[in-house]
Amino acid sequence: MYNRRNIVKGVLAAFATASTTSLGLAQSSVGNWNQGGFGGANRASTTTRVVSDFGVSPMVTPNSYNSMQNAIARYEIIVARGGWPKIPPSRVLVRGTKNKIVRLLQKRLAAEGYLPVSYLTKQSKKFNNETYKALIAYQKANGLHALGHLDRLTQKALSVSARSRLATLRANLPRIKAAIKNLGDRYVMVNIPATQLDAVEFGVVYSRHNVIAGQASRPSPILNSKITELNFNPYWNAPVSIVKKDILPKLQKSLGILKELDIKIFDGYGGPEVDPKKVDWKTADPERYHFRQQPGEGNAMASVKINFPNKYAVYMHDTPTKQLFGAGQRYFSSGCVRIDKVHLLTDWLLKKQEDWNPEKIQSVVKSGDRTDVKVHRPTQVRFVYLTAWVTDDGTTHFRNDIYKLDGTGFISGQPRALTDS
Repeated sequence: MYNRRNIVKGVLAAFATASTTSLGLAQSSVGNWNQGGFGGANRASTTTRVVSDFGVSPMVTPNSYNSMQNAIARYEIIVARGGWPKIPPSRVLVRGTKNKIVRLLQKRLAAEGYLPVSYLTKQSKKFNNETYKALIAYQKANGLHALGHLDRLTQKALSVSARSRLATLRANLPRIKAAIKNLGDRYVMVNIPATQLDAVEFGVVYSRHNVIAGQASRPSPILNSKITELNFNPYWNAPVSIVKKDILPKLQKSLGILKELDIKIFDGYGGPEVDPKKVDWKTADPERYHFRQQPGEGNAMASVKINFPNKYAVYMHDTPTKQLFGAGQRYFSSGCVRIDKVHLLTDWLLKKQEDWNPEKIQSVVKSGDRTDVKVHRPTQVRFVYLTAWVTDDGTTHFRNDIYKLDGTGFISGQPRALTDS
């Protein structure tokens, strides 16, 4: 049962109304890179850390377009050969199990290249070690928790037809082309369907982060910009959309929410502070007033805001509700992107700049003082919508079409909001 304090914290986090408990999502902590793969439909990705392994491939590189074309050609051949078998629902199958469904699993994995082609004709009823390793590789490539078990979510993913996978690859080819246009040697790539961020320099992933993206009803835009400024211990200036949808309904019930959220109200940007007791909030025009949350531990952006010019008024930031990074489906924001272990990224952005280092960043954050820092080496940032991509190691990855954009011709811009119904 959530108390009032927990409700307030949820409001602080860009007023996301969902929590991992109410959604029935697992709350697992972020672990080490090698503890479980790239993602999870039912648990957290375990990937937020500095990457020292040069075998880790960025989600997007200048080679991605050619890699996608090769994958499309391969999946066209798979479709022409009749695709792959559908895996029927069953109890969870684990390594060592003997079951007739294991034969279908082996044939299915072989059809997509996760097992040798010999398994297309000579399967075994035993869930052997080779099948176990192949299933883990498949789960990693499809954003599933990589345990090597044939569970319900993995079975569901395996049962997507080859023709559907081919259509997904084709839908993402023009998105890949746009994503790599004029891509430099140093960039931040945020893939919304994967809810992951790569910080890449000279083809090497410096760090990979779990992120929280926009809800389907408030989707994150797809954009191309450059990171120019960091605001440590920032104010949070509530967008009019959030004022209308989230703050005013609560304010109309109780002025106490302003104290609990440490929000001050001004008569327009730059205008005088307003006494909220003297305003009829049931009839007030929300576009007239500027709602500003003070810096502090409970601030919706927590310790830092990462700015980049864009017409959508979005940014990346820290969050006080870090437990949400433990969810598999991380779509809780109102459009901005929240970053797990954000100061791995801020340190990277400020490298070779004056005397900035992890110790100074920590000191500034602890001080609580508003500190604005210009990024001397403006770094490319791209929000992309890739439900399929191919990494340079040859792995083809798929994710859910969370905003229902595949097949619409969507490449970039502001996705339409989906209703809860």
